[in-house]
Amino acid sequence: MKILVTNKEMSVTDGEEGVKMAKLYVNPGHRKGHINKELQGHFSEHLGRCIYEGLYVGEDSPIPNTNGMRKDVVDALKEMGIPVLRWPGGCFADEYHWEDGIGPKETRKKMINTHWGGVVEDNRFGTHEYMELCRQLGCKTYVNGNVGSGTVREMSEWVEYMTFEGVSPMADLRARNGHPHAWKVDYFGVGNENWGCGGNMTPEYYANLYRRYQTYVRTYDRSAPIYKICCGANTDDYHWTEAVLKTTHDHAENSHGFMDGLSLHYYTVPGDEWQKKGSATDFDAELYYQTLSKTFYMETLISRHGALMDRYDPAKRIGMIVDEWGTWYDCEPGTNPGFLYQQNTMRDALVAGINLNIFNRHCDRVKMANIAQLVNVLQSVILTEGEKMILTPTYHVFRMYQAHQGAELLDSRLETQDVGTERFQVPNLQESVSLGKDGRIHVTLNNLSLAQDYTVTAQFADTPVRSAEGTVLTNGMCSHNTFEAPDTVQPEKLAGCTVQGQEVRFTIPACGIVHLEVEI
Repeated sequence: MKILVTNKEMSVTDGEEGVKMAKLYVNPGHRKGHINKELQGHFSEHLGRCIYEGLYVGEDSPIPNTNGMRKDVVDALKEMGIPVLRWPGGCFADEYHWEDGIGPKETRKKMINTHWGGVVEDNRFGTHEYMELCRQLGCKTYVNGNVGSGTVREMSEWVEYMTFEGVSPMADLRARNGHPHAWKVDYFGVGNENWGCGGNMTPEYYANLYRRYQTYVRTYDRSAPIYKICCGANTDDYHWTEAVLKTTHDHAENSHGFMDGLSLHYYTVPGDEWQKKGSATDFDAELYYQTLSKTFYMETLISRHGALMDRYDPAKRIGMIVDEWGTWYDCEPGTNPGFLYQQNTMRDALVAGINLNIFNRHCDRVKMANIAQLVNVLQSVILTEGEKMILTPTYHVFRMYQAHQGAELLDSRLETQDVGTERFQVPNLQESVSLGKDGRIHVTLNNLSLAQDYTVTAQFADTPVRSAEGTVLTNGMCSHNTFEAPDTVQPEKLAGCTVQGQEVRFTIPACGIVHLEVEI
């Protein structure tokens, strides 16, 4: 198979033959928007070994835990800087009845998880456990309610149970179950994928249900309003987006105040058929470039759905919430196909880097994103096996991008080429740049080429640079960490970074990701 390098802009060499040059232009004086830390959010569903074994092992487990939560996993997630965690689904959310997951564990109802593997769900992990996990993580809460098989009363009483600090039946019940004080629910999703597993609804029907259900998602504490999220589209279903917005915004005086966010789901699925997605670890250059090419479709989706949102919400009061994204491959051989357990390579690291850069660059509209899923499911940041735990390449990307959380997006431009195969081509380099809360400029740069290193000259307009240092993550495209070799893919210090005046020069290796920290 022939790998092509097709120029979009003229490239030059620098002395030695084959050393390609690239230029990055940054204007520190032009701030383009605020990057919510929630753009690096995460998602945990009652699916496979995400909750049980991955996050929660129980108070009596020999695996070190605090109130049942795995200590090693919690410590790693805190180090990564997890800002928000979505729960309990996913498809599971619209068959989840919250009262089954409260009270003494031995009396909680058991059910069959019909969506994921047909296994018994014993509800040991419920509302109290989720809130305890978020307390330990120090992250915000994002609870997804049940519209598909639940009632308005059920949803209303769940919100009351979690957030009402006063005298009421649900507040009294919460106190009897061991938590007298209310919790804070930062985000609440009114249904999930109601165009599919959440009820197979039409957009008009769902939108009218949303208007009704959200009315009873009450904010009892005005100092801590609940951010209400409406179920948005699957991938490129623009009709759903427009029909939902039209139905919910048909009375101007009621258009604002009941919808804070509109969701979007998009998974990067390689291969040409959904049933044959391919291996997570055994793939060639063709599938590598196809995967990255499909990842860039996220930018198209955000732009086109965003344009529809602009018609009804030109002031951008409603946030786009990309609360399910990531890679989806065939599950690992020998595992339950309903558990969606897959490995994680440098290819996944680049998928994560591309998406996070896209979210940064669209931070005027995208206000939260949640990769699927946190542990042991799809594009996980952590994998566990009994008492063992490993960090995936995707984990290291989130760790490297952490400085963007709460930062200000800066204007940047990058000279690029197209690289890839005859069928699938992508830009060789892709970036986002921000001014961090630490007063430093942070550049995250992805090199998508499998064959070519690039020496990058970053120019900072009218801004002398005092110092620069960086971190790099790189290895072969199929490289991944295993329980036998957990450190195969690890970030390292970026060597050879030089500063002169307003310029920083460094080399980014093929199939590599760089986080550059610039002191000005």
